[in-house]
Amino acid sequence: MVDGLLHHDELKARIHRLQQLMEKERIDAFLVTQHVDLYYLTGSMQAGYAFIPAEGDATFYVRRSVDRARREAAVRVLPMPSLRQFRTVLEQDYPAVFSAGSAFQVATEMDVLPALTYDKLSSTVCAGGGSLVDGSALIRRVRMIKSASEIHRIEGAAQAAAEALGAAVSMLKEGMSELELMARIEYEIRLRGHTGIMRTRSYNMEIMTGMLGSGEAAAEPSAFDGPAGGRGLGPAAAQSVSRRQIGRNEPILIDIGCCIDGYVIDQTRTAVIGTLPDDLAAAYSHAEAIIRQTERLMQPGASCNSLYAASLEQAADAGLSAHFMGFGADQVKFLGHGIGLEVDEWPVLARGFAEPLEPGMVLAVEPKFTFPGRGVVGIENSYLITSQGPRQLTKSPEGLIVLP
Repeated sequence: MVDGLLHHDELKARIHRLQQLMEKERIDAFLVTQHVDLYYLTGSMQAGYAFIPAEGDATFYVRRSVDRARREAAVRVLPMPSLRQFRTVLEQDYPAVFSAGSAFQVATEMDVLPALTYDKLSSTVCAGGGSLVDGSALIRRVRMIKSASEIHRIEGAAQAAAEALGAAVSMLKEGMSELELMARIEYEIRLRGHTGIMRTRSYNMEIMTGMLGSGEAAAEPSAFDGPAGGRGLGPAAAQSVSRRQIGRNEPILIDIGCCIDGYVIDQTRTAVIGTLPDDLAAAYSHAEAIIRQTERLMQPGASCNSLYAASLEQAADAGLSAHFMGFGADQVKFLGHGIGLEVDEWPVLARGFAEPLEPGMVLAVEPKFTFPGRGVVGIENSYLITSQGPRQLTKSPEGLIVLP
């Protein structure tokens, strides 16, 4: 990697893995439309579509900027024609795919593709025969396994987050607003290379630098699919920090991310100025116990749903089921999630996700307990699954952060 450019051999290996899955599913080609998937497979995030046949070389058809895409991409780059001409160009470039007449199948990422775009692509690329089918699971499975260069970038983000958190927490004091503390964290991680973007795949789910909340404000639920929502700055930003002033003897949940060169780290630490109430301190200790148990269970071959089930059992044994991963109707149904180019990648430690853990997967594990009107406590680390078990990537010191 030089100046942020991905090594061409690695990009070609990613395409090859996708082609192997396409062959198993009898998919003739993959039309890549989403910008993160385009970056993952071509090395460039310029606007356009990449066409990847089940056999043969890929082409990145670019609207803007063609010149930049040619400098960045590991595949052939051509100017994107109009949609009316796109099918004709594809037939010329990939006659083997379109010679099958009405039998060919082109996969695309329907989990993120707008309906209007789907209609346009279906009526052009598949005009007169063929079908546009969902290939989102294929690309998400390819992206589950991280390469050494991807892990290196995530570790860089972890280091930046650790340094930024340490610098910001040293300035934390009673009366400081949540917004002021988050602004200090954002300042520190931006100085260390944070792109300022935390990407998510889920429809209508947005994420800021993270979720930071104190006392009862942290326990306010939100539309965000996480165990802690946060009061936010109003209905237009109804999650994470508010202008509430941080007080003494209340939990301060600091769930932050950092994105370096496109790759994210996700971590949570809990702080307090003074002393936590006994029951919240006990809940925090149980969160640490759950993450320790999960570390022991995160071995290659273990199913994702079994790890989630074990955490539910442990929370129940502690008498904290009602508070685990949210409260009431706002409890979320997972313990952890994959991270990489996006915050919500596969696999997911949740019911129904029987995927076995494999070396190369990177997961954020985040046991948390929510107490309405009082606050949220918990911890989150990100891990790489190796043949010997999990390796922690998060670099921030663990333990409750206690300030005088």
